[in-house]
Amino acid sequence: MNELKVMALTCEYRKNPLGIDVRKPRVSWVVDANRRGTMQAAYQVQVALNEDDFENSIWDTEYTKSDQSLHIPYDGPELLSKNRYFYRVKVWDNFGRESNWSDIAWWETALFETNEWQASWITPNQEEIDPQAEQIFMLRKEFELNKEIQSARIYATGLGLYELYLNGERVGDELLSPGWTSYQKRLQYQTYDVTAQVQSGTNGFGVLLADGWYKGNLAWEKKRNIYGDQRAVLSQLHVHYADGTEEIITTDSTWKASTGPILYSEFYHGETYDARLEQEGWDTPGFDDHDWKGVVIYNPPSSKLVAQENSPVRVTETISPISFFVTPAGDTVLDFGQNMVGRIRLSVNAPAGTEIVLKHAEVLDKDGNIYFGNLRTAKQTVKYITKGTGTEVYAPYFTFQGFRYVKVEGYPGQENGLSLDSFIGEVIHSDMPPTGEFETSNTMVNQLQQNIVWGQRGNFVDVPTDCPQRDERLGWTGDAQVFIRTALFNYHGGPFFTKWLRDLKADQHENGGVPFVIPQVVDGTSSAAWGDAAVICPWNVYLSYGDERLLAEQYDGMKAWVEYIRAQGENEYLWNTGFHFGDWLGLDGKEDSYYGATPNDLVATAFYAYSTRLLKNTAKVLNKVEDVHKYGELLDKVIGEFRNEFVTSNGRLAVPTQTAHVLALMFDLVEGKARERIAHDLNELVLDNNYHLTTGFVGTPYLCFALSDNGYHGTAVKLLLQETYPSWLYSITKGATTIWEHWDGIKPDGSFWSDDMNSYNHYAYGAIGDWMYRVLAGLDMDEEKPAYKRIRIQPRFGGKDLSRVRAAHESMYGRISSSWNLTKKEITAEIEIPVNTTAQVLLPQAKLTDVKENNLSLAEIEGIHDICQTEEGVSLEIGSGSYRFVYPNLRGLGIVYSSDTKVIDILSDKEAAEVLVSYIPKISGNTSILTSLKKLKLSELVDHPLTNLSENQMEEIIEKLNQIEMEKVAVKQ
Repeated sequence: MNELKVMALTCEYRKNPLGIDVRKPRVSWVVDANRRGTMQAAYQVQVALNEDDFENSIWDTEYTKSDQSLHIPYDGPELLSKNRYFYRVKVWDNFGRESNWSDIAWWETALFETNEWQASWITPNQEEIDPQAEQIFMLRKEFELNKEIQSARIYATGLGLYELYLNGERVGDELLSPGWTSYQKRLQYQTYDVTAQVQSGTNGFGVLLADGWYKGNLAWEKKRNIYGDQRAVLSQLHVHYADGTEEIITTDSTWKASTGPILYSEFYHGETYDARLEQEGWDTPGFDDHDWKGVVIYNPPSSKLVAQENSPVRVTETISPISFFVTPAGDTVLDFGQNMVGRIRLSVNAPAGTEIVLKHAEVLDKDGNIYFGNLRTAKQTVKYITKGTGTEVYAPYFTFQGFRYVKVEGYPGQENGLSLDSFIGEVIHSDMPPTGEFETSNTMVNQLQQNIVWGQRGNFVDVPTDCPQRDERLGWTGDAQVFIRTALFNYHGGPFFTKWLRDLKADQHENGGVPFVIPQVVDGTSSAAWGDAAVICPWNVYLSYGDERLLAEQYDGMKAWVEYIRAQGENEYLWNTGFHFGDWLGLDGKEDSYYGATPNDLVATAFYAYSTRLLKNTAKVLNKVEDVHKYGELLDKVIGEFRNEFVTSNGRLAVPTQTAHVLALMFDLVEGKARERIAHDLNELVLDNNYHLTTGFVGTPYLCFALSDNGYHGTAVKLLLQETYPSWLYSITKGATTIWEHWDGIKPDGSFWSDDMNSYNHYAYGAIGDWMYRVLAGLDMDEEKPAYKRIRIQPRFGGKDLSRVRAAHESMYGRISSSWNLTKKEITAEIEIPVNTTAQVLLPQAKLTDVKENNLSLAEIEGIHDICQTEEGVSLEIGSGSYRFVYPNLRGLGIVYSSDTKVIDILSDKEAAEVLVSYIPKISGNTSILTSLKKLKLSELVDHPLTNLSENQMEEIIEKLNQIEMEKVAVKQ
């Protein structure tokens, strides 16, 4: 059995993609091996036109010395449209081993040139069917195929949403096609393999056509027809015969049109379906369509047709209701136990004309009644009218709802109770492969992780939306950028963000400004932290997947955004003009205000610096030497202006908000003594608020990072574990199964925040996940080697309330995991590193002589290098493989003495107090001094007028205090 193998081949992020229009597609693979420290030393890729004939491959890299296994671009003869290309890979490793060839994978091209579209756009004749009719259009055509069929493909798109049907069967399982793009500039089309559905002889081809994002109701202003005022479809079926010929069936003027049972379908408002109007067999040959109407050729505004880029929207899971109940108001309500996004599939047996109404909502009010207030104008109502022919099954076609609870009206016999088996919840979102895992010893933190994941699932419906229930559901840029790192840990979002960022680039203004939402359907552009998505999102996709091509594609837009900021106002290094959302929903603002207390010019200038830094880093990656220098200088000047404007001469921040301190620290806008002072002040702001946050959208994602990275990790952990309002866990005490938009979406007394803007599925505050994975679990990367080529494992323990943490991520190199478990006696750290990567590991609180791996000392273990003792613990370098490190827990379960330990805690311990007295003799017996010092922390004794301690002396004190504690624990054990 070969000990080295190649697996998980992908092309443009996807396994066997059908219908791509990338001229030089990139292939990637995962290497698996049973020996630690395995690295790829060389690879060979072959591409062939026939899976059985690689001897005549059209491209062969031959033996290529390289450890690169991601995004290898095809570099053979020019690809042809509508062709399938097969490829395989083999590798050699650093131990001289050669793998077998991988299993064969493929990609299939779609249409490269505009002139390959022979089909015409068609729409029902408006003299016979009103183009503004609410009913969903049905279009059909019959055609003959009279030769032996080898293969068949459909290429299709729509202005509006479409579904295809062939010979009585649905084509594909994708929903909401063609997806939402900047329609005037880019329109996706899809490719379907229908070889098994076409037949020799007569065939029936059908299309359903709905308004969707193209011309339906979008946003709270009740706008319609934003992109156009007529639905249309474009489709061509290519049939390849065994004799080598091809026949193409296109949309043209010979098609026919009608309306049918779907009387109404809107994203916000739901769908109405009258089964009595079904036209059985409408998509099969031989159907009598003599009373159907004609179609006309339609010439829409031109937009570029692009092959499907994003992961399609699909039903990814089904959920059964956990109960039904009758509310105090007398409503019959289903409870699905989970706030979800999708639709209900119902089964019913009832007389013809029975109307069943489903009204969807997220929560119950304090009296136990179903609550619709936060939907605003969205109705979220589905109506089904039975045809009375036995058991009928129905799920909406062109809408989705956000809900946990469903009010049921008109279901036969519901006064005697509902059969739960008659209702199934179908979860709908972009079908991204899950890649992240996270769990701890704390059940509420585990629920928080589940809420983060469900929030992402519910809001990643072709675009990253802000809420899935009310009359909004828009691609807010600010929400996307604060959450993207968390999102890309939990799900493979390469195709998802590639597509969305191309729409951002398409909608970016000529002056570099960026709309609030992408695709742009509401007025307003260029708020700080929102427009910065143009820089932050491409950079994070690059970090997660090493995608330099996307980074290069987005570079001009990134640069244009920074130059847009630079052009604002009179001072090119300070952004203090224009409208900004600021620290949106920050709790330190005025009562019932949306705006936090942190000044907009501080937020704007901080993000100006951050985007400039990322732009400089991007220029370095892309080898744009002049821009590295140019934006390095700009960054220095913006930071200098930030300090002049917002940092006092004694190193304090002039703005006393948590968010202001967080941004100054996270974006490296301060250094030295000023940084220490600002970190200290941030910690004090949290302590003064009794371990509660006051941050909004801008500060929250970085709050715990700012604390942990600057010596106050204990405070960060207490913030995470806080259960009272405002906190991440507060919503869980109120039954949340997704992330809320407001910290107090449901107040402690059970009342609600304002109906105006109160989503219970809004992922932004779920950005805490990034800190949980990278800091608590310690699963991180060296950004100099992206995509986890060089991994950093550095867990930070969480005290007695978090004795176990585990995170895992399926990277493009393979599975990475980091877990730790604390008992009173020992610490166990288990680590998994994929082949072709290396990792730098820090084992916290470890002594070099105590650490064992498989009961052996570290020096005896293959794959472990550069072992050394540091102040924080044991540092080492490891190669691929699974490791289990065990060492004594000298500190028990708690964080012992650190710089943020209160003096009062030390003075209450006899041995510890003696250490302090030895450094500060005058405190012994001096009541007034003792009273003053007890209010302080160790870090505050440095340069204090009552102590005059130096930093080195403080470090000595902490070291001695910890040694005392360790000796006590050792004696007990």
